[in-house]
Amino acid sequence: MMKPFESCDIQFLYRNKMEEAILRCEKIPDDENGESQNKRQDDTTVIDGQNDAIEEKMEFVAPAVGMEFESYDDAYNYYNCYAKELGFRVRVKNSWFKRNSREKYGAVLCCSSQGFKRIKDVNRLRKETRTGCPAMIRMRLVDSKRWRILEVTLEHNHILGAKIYRSIKKIGTGTERKSQSSSDAEGRTIKLYRALVIDAGENGNLDAIGREVRNLPNHTSQLNLKKGDSLAIYNYLCRMQLTNPNFFYLMDLNDEGHLKNVFWIDGRSRASCGYFSDVIYIDNTCLSSKYEIPLVAFVGINHHGQPVLLGCGMLAGETTESYIWLFKAWITCVSGSCLQTIVTDRCKVLQNAITEVFPRAHHCFGLSHIMKKVPEKLGGLRNYDAIRKALVKAVYESLKVIEFEAAWGFMVQRFGVVDHEWLRSLYEDRARWAPVYLKDTFFVGMCSARPGDTLHPFFHRYVHKQTPLKEFLDKYELALQKKHKEENLADIESRSSSPTLKTRCPFELQLSKVYTREIFNKFQVEVEEMYSCFSTTQLHVDGPIIIFLVKERVPGEGNRREIRDYEVLYNRTAGEVRCICSCFNFYGYLCRHALCVLNFNGVEEIPPKYILSRWKKDYKRLYIPDHGSNNNPVDGTNRELWFNQLYKGALQVVEEGVISLDHYKAALQAFEESLNRVHDVEEK
Repeated sequence: MMKPFESCDIQFLYRNKMEEAILRCEKIPDDENGESQNKRQDDTTVIDGQNDAIEEKMEFVAPAVGMEFESYDDAYNYYNCYAKELGFRVRVKNSWFKRNSREKYGAVLCCSSQGFKRIKDVNRLRKETRTGCPAMIRMRLVDSKRWRILEVTLEHNHILGAKIYRSIKKIGTGTERKSQSSSDAEGRTIKLYRALVIDAGENGNLDAIGREVRNLPNHTSQLNLKKGDSLAIYNYLCRMQLTNPNFFYLMDLNDEGHLKNVFWIDGRSRASCGYFSDVIYIDNTCLSSKYEIPLVAFVGINHHGQPVLLGCGMLAGETTESYIWLFKAWITCVSGSCLQTIVTDRCKVLQNAITEVFPRAHHCFGLSHIMKKVPEKLGGLRNYDAIRKALVKAVYESLKVIEFEAAWGFMVQRFGVVDHEWLRSLYEDRARWAPVYLKDTFFVGMCSARPGDTLHPFFHRYVHKQTPLKEFLDKYELALQKKHKEENLADIESRSSSPTLKTRCPFELQLSKVYTREIFNKFQVEVEEMYSCFSTTQLHVDGPIIIFLVKERVPGEGNRREIRDYEVLYNRTAGEVRCICSCFNFYGYLCRHALCVLNFNGVEEIPPKYILSRWKKDYKRLYIPDHGSNNNPVDGTNRELWFNQLYKGALQVVEEGVISLDHYKAALQAFEESLNRVHDVEEK
């Protein structure tokens, strides 16, 4: 089962050439005299050379501080194979053992040229090979029962050989290791390849959670990476790990050890998941359209109505298994999110994966994606313009299911497209994309329920079909920086200025004090359009529930205006108002028709249930997500939850502290004061 890992974890990537190198490492006899080389604290491992042809220069992962291995032998074999590819020999310089159990708990592996020949050996005829080379790794058995690299020196002071070396190694106790079958060695090295992990976190106050690289059945080959791409991914992830707090990523390797899928999310996006993961759009444009980079992005909507990135992945192929892996990886790092609705392209593979991983979420197809395909799918038909017009009318103007069914039936019968394959399949999926079927689904603006509404790919201005991976990694950071800046500027504008009121309606004044500027502007349009509504009358009364009919003048064909009827349910006792247009569920604010009914009944303030916290100016200040403690904001034992909540709170200060020098000074002072208060608690 896949397990989560914290912000300071790195899982390193090997190229397939590196795996081949690991598999080529074989055990051969000790030395010519059969003497054990591992007798003292200055343990020595002799490595003999053997020529192997290399047709191309291999890319491999150099050792780094924080790398972890399942066992000492795994760590040794990794460094030995790294040396083999680079062209030097390895010695075990030092080993440390526990007094009672003689269990090894520390070691230093070094280049065979480390140090200098001892005085008593100077006169021996053997050629001098030691140059005082500093290259080495120091590792230790840590609390997780894994071997962690604590110190690394990569530089050599001598010329590296062109030979590829094959090791002869003795186990640390000085006894000769029994030979293993090739199948055993292969199984061990493959395990090593998959288990290579970095955990640079040394925070003893947080409970570390087990980690592993998730491996799924070999349903597809691997990511189509060009030369240097895997190293670019590795460098990027390492850099992000060091510079971005709470960064998380996970890799999926196939049975041959090749990289299939990868998922990553930066600290700020992880924090955003706590606020804005109620509705997400899974953007697979790059993958489905066969871009150079097979990118899949998780996108949400922030409190300004702006798209916000909630995670990224690259998949080897559009398969159910790949999407399931990606979704489970996302769940791992955003545990506790209250996901309600998922919007995707119309894709059977995605549908199957979402059904399995998110069975309780509403899965809908993006209407804007479907309407964009109309010219491609129907453009060759004789009456294309008329068909398109009839389709638009059926989709956007139907308020009741019976109206949609009648309009659709009329369209396919009149234009003779009953057997059109695309239209027939579209009709079969209508419950997932037609607005008239989705009125009880919460969308917060991702529904495209009105003509002109569009779901743009998150990176649509930064990525084109031929964008190479290395260029994308640079543009990825530029895109995030731009989005973060836009959000910060919108925060400042919303809090520092008051919008201009255009009516005397109390609803407008009420929400002008609460909502962010962009969301208020959208709501303000509904308030203004109240004046295009007229004749609010009662249709039916059933106790406290009253159904009203609101007439509205709407634009028609040409310059004509038509009158449309909207039914609005109002429950005075429960303070509930629901319009048949379902604007609140689609966009997150009440429509003009519902506002007219409230006004008609003498209500001067919008009921609290219709003022969404996610649109408020201070939403991220007022709301610290706490999904894991059953509405108890202070869990006395969950230190991981404490960390996440403190991190989210501190991140808000950081985000606004970089706006200007004055903001920076104020934020720095606030941190210093907070730290002093924490120290006061310790002293008490």
